[in-house]
Amino acid sequence: MTLTHTFHIPVMGTGHSIDTPIRVAPYGIDSVISIVDDLLVERIRKYYAEMYELPFQSIPRNADDGRARRITAYLNTVEEIVCRKFEALRNEPFFTENEKAKYFEMLPDSSTLRNGWEQLKAMAPSVDREALENKLSSMMKPGAIDVNIMTKLDRLLNDNDGRPMSNEFSDANAAFRGFAMSNLSSSVVLSAGFNPRLFGYMAEFRDFYRDAAGELRKKIILKVSDFRSALIQGKFLAKKGLEISEFRIESGLNCGGHAFASEGQLLPVILKEFHEKKDQLAETFQPLIDSFYDSMGWEYPDSARKEEPLVTVQGGIGTHGENERMLNEYGMDRTGWGTPFLLVPEATPVDGPTLELLRNAGEDDLYLSGVSPLGIPFNNVRNSGSEKWTRSRSETGKPGSACPKGFLQFNTEFTENPICTASSQYQLLKIDEINRSELDETSKGNRRSEVLEKTCLCDHLGNGALIALGILKEHRGPQAVCPGPNLAWFNRTYTLREMIDHIYGRIPSLVPAQRPHMFAKEMAMYVDYIRQQIDQTDASDAKAMKRIRTLYTNLVESMDCCAEIAKGKVFGDENMASLTDAVKTERKRLEALFVSEPAMA
Repeated sequence: MTLTHTFHIPVMGTGHSIDTPIRVAPYGIDSVISIVDDLLVERIRKYYAEMYELPFQSIPRNADDGRARRITAYLNTVEEIVCRKFEALRNEPFFTENEKAKYFEMLPDSSTLRNGWEQLKAMAPSVDREALENKLSSMMKPGAIDVNIMTKLDRLLNDNDGRPMSNEFSDANAAFRGFAMSNLSSSVVLSAGFNPRLFGYMAEFRDFYRDAAGELRKKIILKVSDFRSALIQGKFLAKKGLEISEFRIESGLNCGGHAFASEGQLLPVILKEFHEKKDQLAETFQPLIDSFYDSMGWEYPDSARKEEPLVTVQGGIGTHGENERMLNEYGMDRTGWGTPFLLVPEATPVDGPTLELLRNAGEDDLYLSGVSPLGIPFNNVRNSGSEKWTRSRSETGKPGSACPKGFLQFNTEFTENPICTASSQYQLLKIDEINRSELDETSKGNRRSEVLEKTCLCDHLGNGALIALGILKEHRGPQAVCPGPNLAWFNRTYTLREMIDHIYGRIPSLVPAQRPHMFAKEMAMYVDYIRQQIDQTDASDAKAMKRIRTLYTNLVESMDCCAEIAKGKVFGDENMASLTDAVKTERKRLEALFVSEPAMA
């Protein structure tokens, strides 16, 4: 597979990459839209339909199969706009400072297309030059319009009469169907773990299987935390004849949004295993895929056997040198850059106040929070509009949200039907239970704080995009945002070209030399994480204690790996001194945790 760029822009919450393909795909850059919030995409579709004078007919909230239809309609709208913008760009002339020149100028230096463009610029007018112009224009292609489904968000719903609906109308299945029925020829990114119901449902759509020419109209990207999970999930899908086109590795903690911690293995250990065992992926899956095709009476095209799944990585990459290590040391096919693009208005729709907050955010402002109703650590920034709104509600005695969308309704602690832990209904019930408990006042206060911290991510993560596009007034929409810790070292807004030139090392680094290496930051975050686990764990819980010891053992091994990396080859502007210092400092911190806690020894 020939990639136009050696990086992609991952999904960023429900709203902050909602229209990113419209902004960057005409330049050949791949990006990912979240399709969790079908109500948000409907509002964005109306906005862009009016802007580009496209037909628009509203799909009401209670419409039959409305969730899938809204998603399909939006994705088709995005594709139509991207195609229009790309064709207009491609038809522009060469030898002019225009959008077409920008397309070529942003390509990586190693690109065949860019090399051809450099050759073209050196040619005098001639028939040969005209032929090369036509060839280069024909080789241009837009970036992918990929979509993300967070597999854990999979409510089973009731119909308009209150009767349970079948599995095909669950949140994840309906979102997947919305993508599957769209005109897109792109990929679905499956994140947040294994969902047998969704994975089984995917087999019903022929576009995810090879055609006679060996092509896949729609592809599957699997976001994974380690090699074992890649094998387990890949085998489950392969038994249904479904291929993984890309395994997208993400740092467990040093990322944006929800953080799914590994068992203490740091990214370099995970990447090394993928690099060493990459061939096992295709070797393991292909026989299972062949068997499925045989059972269906289909012929698996020989031309497709040459293809192997891509392996990519994202989470915390912040310098050209770190990017080069991912590509050259670990053999990654490309990298993902998310958080830095929150400061690139050409790429992401971020409202003014949030943009200012992000621009000024320091290391202490970016933290792993407990705000998510899913109970999963969530990378956050202090003093967001969402945090202020949530705090104000609790201070006035009206905690929680009215739960206008309900995508995170999973708790049945007090009710027969699931409700969200960020809802007013849940928080009032839970606080009353805490107040009536026999806990001491300090413990009660801590428990109440944990309850009141939960915030309405369903709604708030989309508000920033609506405000940025002028669809929603700022005072009507508290804004949540989910940057990774990497943001602390990017301190202004940037042009799209600036950020891409930074990634490719064509300009002086946009971050200061003292920025800690991505591996050093991840290491510190895992020590903090283990400390938190120790604080929250009852020493009598044998299973939990065993997991903490596993975290410790794996983290120590990962630190040894990082110590070796620090002694080896330096790629470009990597801050290797920070990695050496981090190994010493974080090892002492980790050991102190276990010395001070007898139960951990």
